[in-house]
Amino acid sequence: MPFLPMRLARPALLAGVAFALAVPAHAQTPLSNEALATFAPSQNPNNDKIDYSIWDEAMKNIVISMGPSLREGAGRPDPSFGTRRQYGHVSRYRLEGTRVMFSFLDADVIASFTEYRKDLEKTADIVDIQSLSRNEQLAFWINLHNVAMVEQIANAWPVRQPREIKVGGVPLDEARFITVEGIKLSPRDIREQIVYRHWKDPVVMYGFWRGEIGGPSLQKEAFNADNVARLLVRGAADFVNSLRGTQEGGGRLQVSEHYREAAPFFFPDFEKDLRAHLTRFADEKTVALLASASGADPVVNERDIADLEGGVREPTYSNITSNGQSISFRIPQSMTALLREREAKFQEIIRQGRTGTVTFSNIDLPGEAGEPAEVE
Repeated sequence: MPFLPMRLARPALLAGVAFALAVPAHAQTPLSNEALATFAPSQNPNNDKIDYSIWDEAMKNIVISMGPSLREGAGRPDPSFGTRRQYGHVSRYRLEGTRVMFSFLDADVIASFTEYRKDLEKTADIVDIQSLSRNEQLAFWINLHNVAMVEQIANAWPVRQPREIKVGGVPLDEARFITVEGIKLSPRDIREQIVYRHWKDPVVMYGFWRGEIGGPSLQKEAFNADNVARLLVRGAADFVNSLRGTQEGGGRLQVSEHYREAAPFFFPDFEKDLRAHLTRFADEKTVALLASASGADPVVNERDIADLEGGVREPTYSNITSNGQSISFRIPQSMTALLREREAKFQEIIRQGRTGTVTFSNIDLPGEAGEPAEVE
């Protein structure tokens, strides 16, 4: 399992509703109209760009893919040897999405996440974010959101569920610890009050990582203006065609609770609009599911942390072997078991001939003349 220590450097500048918007009791005061207007995209975009190569390198080193869903829920793993206590992940979705290697991060690396998040905030004081191309803006907001989530979860780890984390006494998703152009924002503000408000295509949902197994995956590369459409389509296909995105229950179509949260922005006629959206990215199995199951019930969730260790430090470890020889690097037994399950899954994917990249030809993301396709 590759892991390289890192220090993150500052980014370089280059030239009838089915569901009402749920507002938790602990939600902070809504942003003012003046604050919201600040982040409205300009009608006259420029050609400035932001370089995220440092974050790109970080993602390649700390994110592990569990591979595409086989649409088979994972069984409950055996308890750790010599104990009845269950360590590690037990979720039936544990072999889907991606995982972050939080248990391998030292204090210097975690501090560098905070430094990088603050540098991204300062970038908005140097470049006019709202005047960037729409893809450049979208990449900035997704990266800032995800950097902030990784930072805060890394600071709090070990923790079973990211929803348990509080920043200044406020739940992580609602806490306004991010400051852009003098305005304090929460991760939820970035998603809903900036991106969901100004981008009409629900594909943007799949860029935002929530730290939970049940949500969209954290990509193994940073977003930028050139790859944002590709990565969002990849994230959408991964999520829509997984058990944590869509499944059948009692003849009904059950979907992720994240679709209910996004309904006021993207799915006003919930079942009709959502089914049309899911069809855009559905593979053969999901197409059959959509045809056979009625309704669209947003009841699927898995709030456990999307890490490798289940948010708990296990007291027992296994030595790693290479070419039959034991080496000094040790990982928890539950993590060893999870990685073995992952390897068995990959072998099954190879056996089924499901390797390679799927290209969706029906995705229309028009761009401006002379620019890459943009997400509207």
